[in-house]
Order: sequence, then structure tokens, then C-alpha cells
Amino acid sequence: MKSAGIDIGSRTVKLAIFEDGRLLTAKKRENSFDPLTVCRELLAGEEFDCITATGYGRHLFAEKTGANTVTELKANAAGAHWLFPSCRTVIDIGGQDTKALSVDSEGRLLRFEMNDKCAAGTGRFLEVMAMALATQVADFASLAKASAQAYPISSTCTVFAESEVVSLIARGVGRSNIARGIVESIAVRTASLAQRVGAAGEVLFAGGVALNQAVVDALAARLRVQLHVPEDPQIVAAIGCALQGNTAVRQADRAADWLAGGKR
Repeated sequence: MKSAGIDIGSRTVKLAIFEDGRLLTAKKRENSFDPLTVCRELLAGEEFDCITATGYGRHLFAEKTGANTVTELKANAAGAHWLFPSCRTVIDIGGQDTKALSVDSEGRLLRFEMNDKCAAGTGRFLEVMAMALATQVADFASLAKASAQAYPISSTCTVFAESEVVSLIARGVGRSNIARGIVESIAVRTASLAQRVGAAGEVLFAGGVALNQAVVDALAARLRVQLHVPEDPQIVAAIGCALQGNTAVRQADRAADWLAGGKR
């Protein structure tokens, strides 16, 4: 049986497909103001017997396809356990929120903390900070690592932090020092969240921000733990979704009909 998992996040849509415990497909696309079209494009040509959705767009997708849904928390816990069974803590920094999870030896969610009321420290935060520093998100890590000294960023709000960065540049503070300060501020906030769920031992770092090596290094230093980053840290929740699959054939038929442009 082929089981698919789709994670419809605020910035990207991720897909994972399993068969007999093997990961067959793992891919992603940037999201848009029309997430269902992005889902269609991502699923085009793929075969599956059932599909489970998570993320911000999971309910809209389920309404159209009959897909099962699961929370991002449970999906991340299951996906992290499949990737690194020894991890008992999961940190996920996505486009709009930050989550810290504690999981048991079977990958079940025990407790969690979320920073979901403010985008500070998330992928969107990094995008805004990169624009303020006149650089690209892909180059942010190298800019931050070019400085050995961080210039403290006091604002925790994205809007205020952007204004603070612009002011610091006007005062002649080096861009790399500012970038390093931004990275350290993300690490401090994230470490505090993780410590509230009892982060210890081995920790898995998921989400798009885990692609930023400067943040990875700063967070590992703050937590003083072994920090695992998957080859593609954005696919963790999609993997967890796929692992939730069942044998609901009618579900696959309805999803296939939707993908083909049907209306039932």
C-alpha cells in the first residue's frame, strides 16, 4: 500500500509517499495564495492508496479530497521518530511559527510549546531581516558567520526588529555583526521554548530555518545537546503524515477524482 502525506505550510507544501515502510517520494514546492493549485501540481503523476494532510491548509485540502488530517505536532513527532528514533525533543521553526515537542520512545507526542502569536524567529522573520540587510535568505548564514561578534537585537517583534536593524545600519554597525545578533536572538528564543519541554539528549531540528547553518550552530551552542538536522528538514511533518496512512480506498478514489478536475 502506498501512503501519502502532505504538509501544507504557510511558505511551502511538502509531499512524502511511503510503501511498505520505505520512503519512495519526498518533494516540495513554494506555496502561494492558491494552495490547492500548488497541491495539485505537487501530486500530479503520483500514485497513492490514501493521503493524510497537515499544516495550515489541511482542512481545506481535506474538504476537497476526503483526506485524513493530523496536527502538525503529531506529524512532526512521528516523522522525527522515523528519521532519528533516539531523539526525544523536536524543534520545528517554520514560516510562521516555532514549535518545541517532547516525544516518547515510540514517537508519541508528550508535551509541546508553541510561539504562534508572533512571527519573531520564524522563516518570515528571517526573510524580513534579510531584506533589511540587503541580502538574500540563502546568504544570511554566511553573512552571520563572517562575524565573531554579535550586535544585540533587543526587539522581539518582526516590525520593530526591522526598524531596529535599519537604524543600526544607519549608525554604521556592520551588517555581519547585525546578522549574527539576529541569529543569536533566534537561538535564545528557541532554546527557551525547547527548555520548557525538557530538551535533553539528542534533539531534531526541523523546518525551513534549519537550513540556516548559523542558526543551527547558535542553537546547538545554547542547548548544549546533539542537534540532528535531516537532509531535508522541511519534509519531516509530511513523513509523519504518510506514516499515519490507512486503507481507506474511497479516500484515494476521491482524491484522484479531485486531481483529475472532478467535482464530487
